[in-house]
Amino acid sequence: MPNFCAAPNCTRKSTQSDLAFFRFPRDPARCQKWVENCRRADLEDKTPDQLNKHYRLCAKHFETSMICRTSPYRTVLRDNAIPTIFDLTSHLNNPHSRHRKRIKELSEDEIRTLKQKKIEETSEQEQETNSNAQNPSAETVNQQDGNVLPLTLEEKENKEYLKSLFEILILMGKQNIPLDGHEADEIPEGLFAPDNFQALLECRINSGEEVLRKRFETTAVNTLFCSKTQQRQMLEICESCIREETLREVRDSHFFSIITDDVVDIAGEEHLPVLVRFVDDAHNLREEFVGFLPYEADAEILAVKFHTTITEKWGLNMEYCRGQAYIVSSGFSSKMKVVASRLLEKYPQAVYTLCSSCALNAWLAKSVPVIGVSVALGTIEEVCSFFHRSPQLLLELDSVISVLFQNSEERAKELKEICHSQWTGRHDAFEILVDLLQALVLCLDGIINSDTNVRWNNFIAGRAFVLCSAVTDFDFIVTIVVLKNVLSFTRAFGKNLQGQTSDVFFAASSLTAVLHSLNEVMENIEVYHEFWFEEATNLATKLDIQMKLPGKFRRAQQGNLESQLTSESYYKDTLSVPTVEHIIQELKDIFSEQHLKALKCLSLVPSVMGQLKFNTSEEHHADMYRSDLPNPDTLSAELHCWRIKWKHRGKDIELPSTIYEALHLPDIKFFPNVYALLKVLCILPVMKVENERYENGRKRLKAYLRNTLTDQRSSNLALLNINFDIKHDLDLMVDTYIKLYTNKSELPTNNSETIENT
Repeated sequence: MPNFCAAPNCTRKSTQSDLAFFRFPRDPARCQKWVENCRRADLEDKTPDQLNKHYRLCAKHFETSMICRTSPYRTVLRDNAIPTIFDLTSHLNNPHSRHRKRIKELSEDEIRTLKQKKIEETSEQEQETNSNAQNPSAETVNQQDGNVLPLTLEEKENKEYLKSLFEILILMGKQNIPLDGHEADEIPEGLFAPDNFQALLECRINSGEEVLRKRFETTAVNTLFCSKTQQRQMLEICESCIREETLREVRDSHFFSIITDDVVDIAGEEHLPVLVRFVDDAHNLREEFVGFLPYEADAEILAVKFHTTITEKWGLNMEYCRGQAYIVSSGFSSKMKVVASRLLEKYPQAVYTLCSSCALNAWLAKSVPVIGVSVALGTIEEVCSFFHRSPQLLLELDSVISVLFQNSEERAKELKEICHSQWTGRHDAFEILVDLLQALVLCLDGIINSDTNVRWNNFIAGRAFVLCSAVTDFDFIVTIVVLKNVLSFTRAFGKNLQGQTSDVFFAASSLTAVLHSLNEVMENIEVYHEFWFEEATNLATKLDIQMKLPGKFRRAQQGNLESQLTSESYYKDTLSVPTVEHIIQELKDIFSEQHLKALKCLSLVPSVMGQLKFNTSEEHHADMYRSDLPNPDTLSAELHCWRIKWKHRGKDIELPSTIYEALHLPDIKFFPNVYALLKVLCILPVMKVENERYENGRKRLKAYLRNTLTDQRSSNLALLNINFDIKHDLDLMVDTYIKLYTNKSELPTNNSETIENT
């Protein structure tokens, strides 16, 4: 935040004054009035966003009626506040002084106009003052001396009461306590059991909280202290205030990217988790969770609601969005591609990319529009989840692996370590699965055939039976073998994308070779598929699995005597061909020309420059970000200086190897264009978060979903739980609630107004 007040002849600093400092408004009309009244010519060519970010006025330049204190810690301007108090002449007393803020010279006509305007304003204020003196209104009294009218005892008690309710809601959110308690059918007849919210209320009352005790001392014991409607309203305000704290930092950083995670079930409804990426004031790349969006089955409706929520409800300006990525499971990817394309139509610089937290091969497999692939991926996830249910199941699998790989102890040890991790998201997940398949089948068979009364309960044995049937189906075997072979062409490329900055840079240049290999496979699909099908057949034979077409297809072909379709040709047409075609197209879509240009700008990172012998051409690739640069005309000269700086560095100076290291260089601000480019490149979703402590949003989201039952999840409470470390202003929440949902006649002073029978 700038230290100095932007007003002419004002030398106050925010770090040396108790006065409040206010940002220039983003609203163009109001901002223009602020600039006109400041009389600074150098501010006239700046945009409202630039003024909002870099310039402030102290409270001395506003009438006291324009300022109010909503709490002891919060001073705000009224919505229509305009600065009118300026010293435009004191610098004339010392004409030789170096005047930092040049005052715009006024013509005689402008001076006469200003004088007349001032006379008219003074006359209007006098008339208003006389009128208010005769008929004082509540609003007039509230504005005296710039302070809000002192609250009555009744209003104070109501605010304290509401503050207690908000404190309980925030506590429940942070501790992940569901609002509701027992289900109605779980409560014995005739017994009253309060929900969790009311139970905490009663606890505070019993602990001696006087405001709550006075409010409810005459309330019947079988009534709710706070209605469900009121709880919902207050939760929405809590969620909005917590989100706003995060988004305020996002707006200050200017540029950001949008990422969604896989669709989740919240109390029976599908929602999309949304995260934002941005670089904060300390130059750290952060990825923060900002809320859930209700999922829509219709892709076009989803795209509209997605855009509306982000821009109108959350207040983010998508003109500053520089990247978008969507991690979704099979069946949802095609709809999210529609969302991405609609956003690209409106905001061409919001580059559609892969997300660094998702392996390319896993992402490509999930997007394949083949039912058999979706079923296989679901089965793989269930198998992994099954063995992670308990340490005993993993130990059982370890024992089987030891027996099968007794001639290769090193490979056995490697596979055991992999099994203890979430291996389904790895680049080589399908290679691992093919190697592990025999061990998985033998282990599941052992669980099914063991004495369930001694070792495994009926539920474990039942799940093992279902999973064993799924993984010993020939359709499953062919699917995982085809995926393993097709995705082997993209494995190294995808691994580099999640590697070091230099790996990502050189991966962008290797895409052409990857596509060439896949196109060759497509041209010779008959030959390649023959090898793949033979591998699948051999694996099925090894596991004593019968080779056959899917039952659905066989039933459809009954009575068709002319059908000469073989299993090999069936899987070629329904699996291999559409999988290869889709992966080629998906790579072209996600690695667009714009995306590849952005990745080639990574040659700005000094270690990449060094590997290229400092023969780099960032300027050509950086054209797409020219409008984001503070001084685009000096880009060429600045890039030359940046290369020379590192080419002729001292022998003891190491080249920074990541964007994170480059952004934290002490002299980075001497290269403003390079600094701006690095910040934009950093937020692209394909770039990994260098410091894990700033990737908390995704980790906390996963923890919340893992630790919370589906029917107890709440989109409002989830935000409070995941962002538990974000500061909150209780006074602001209370004032917002009173402004939105109550008036004097609705203040809950009478028990009958807020109580509902259970």
